[in-house]
Amino acid sequence: MLIRDARLVPVTPVADLPDRPVDVLVEGSRVTAVGLGLERPAGVEEYDAGGRWLVPGLWDQHTHLGQWSLTSTRLDLSAADSPEHALDLARAWLAEQPGRPLVGFGHRPAVWDRQPTVAELDEVAGNVPVVLIAGDAHHAWLSSSAQRALGLAVRDDNIYENEWFGAYADLPGLVGNDGISPAGYQNALNRAASKGVVGLVDFEFGGGPQDWVERWSEGCDVLRVRVAMYADRLEEVIAAGLRSGDRLLPDDDRLTMGPLKIISDGSLNTRTAWCCEPYADGGLGAANQSAAELRRLISRASASGLEVATHAIGDAAVAHALDVYAATGARGSIEHAQLVTRDDVRRMAGVAVRASVQPAHLLDDRDLSEQIWPGLGGRCFAFRWMLDDGVPLVLGSDAPVAPLDPWLAIAAAVHRSGDARDAWHAEQALTPAEALAASVDFQPTVGVGSRADLVLLDRDPLLATGDSAELGEQLRTMPVALTVVAGVVRHSTL
Repeated sequence: MLIRDARLVPVTPVADLPDRPVDVLVEGSRVTAVGLGLERPAGVEEYDAGGRWLVPGLWDQHTHLGQWSLTSTRLDLSAADSPEHALDLARAWLAEQPGRPLVGFGHRPAVWDRQPTVAELDEVAGNVPVVLIAGDAHHAWLSSSAQRALGLAVRDDNIYENEWFGAYADLPGLVGNDGISPAGYQNALNRAASKGVVGLVDFEFGGGPQDWVERWSEGCDVLRVRVAMYADRLEEVIAAGLRSGDRLLPDDDRLTMGPLKIISDGSLNTRTAWCCEPYADGGLGAANQSAAELRRLISRASASGLEVATHAIGDAAVAHALDVYAATGARGSIEHAQLVTRDDVRRMAGVAVRASVQPAHLLDDRDLSEQIWPGLGGRCFAFRWMLDDGVPLVLGSDAPVAPLDPWLAIAAAVHRSGDARDAWHAEQALTPAEALAASVDFQPTVGVGSRADLVLLDRDPLLATGDSAELGEQLRTMPVALTVVAGVVRHSTL
């Protein structure tokens, strides 16, 4: 294809960047020419950019795509500010769809005045299975009927962490899988393309490479996908001879093997993130594996050519993971790195890991962080430290915990506020250029030889106008005119 009259956005420094719109020729999966008045080859489709801004395609480096796909079929509980409010929403849904199992998502009980009980949910649900998944996806509020249906011991409490992750895999058998059918995945992928996303890393629980191979042939070959797996599939993947970066289909470089995912601690909302200092209401959180087990998993994966993505939210978990990466020489990422120490950020720069962070989480976790990690806000979402110390930085969403929207992540990294309040610890903010560079999978400014993963924008993403809040709004509402993946148009408003 030939894209005419496009302005190149300097994602990386370019000495001779044109100061006016240029034409960009794509052949196959690469950009082959950039210049003024390029001749259109015979039979090549042409797009008039009309002076719009051209950037490398955006990536979401942390998604749970099946769960994100299912959000369109789930009751939205994000507005629930109390157990009573959540119960009212569930009651209304069940009245409209009597007898149908209910899955809700998005409530945040950590900020409620009290914790909910199964008994009060049973009063609303009766014998209908009801599963209300918290917004951090690390725990759920299940009716007794749902607990029994998922093979859990019935108790009057939430289901947390590893027990919940195990039960989640059986959820489609309880409520159906329309949202994770090929059509459901296609819808999620097309929505991502409309935001300028050309690729993502899928950390879905219970999934794996073969699931994506089958899905690919059923019309889900929309974006680039790196497929992660968990420890229960590690030996299977090693036996298949798969290494991170390997193609899962011989003639298609868009679907590749990703990393081993290890969840090394819990979450902020459940007070299970492993910290060096006690929470305001007591406890330090905890590691999910012993030091020996974490080292065994990372060593085994690394020796077999697999990168390792280690979920570490608390500062103790981050420190522990860095110890193991340094000792084993493993490559990969620290996922989340929500609370860190200054020294550990410096250590992070000295090992072969990326900081894979989700800026939109700071919008949801700001108040709770101040409440239960008092005085530590300056060490939360410490993106400025990371960049200044030379840590490779990539952005993602952790969808469905936050929407699969790279512009929301970019805006949160730049403005660090989601409401009328001033930025939360603005000293850790990124510039628009830095946030954009962390969103394009380390691709340079579009030029000859670039991947043909391209996005046309209706506004200049680097034009800093107004104050921080105005800039955040401009980024959050960025219009996307064209998304091209491996030379194929996946979204267009032209």
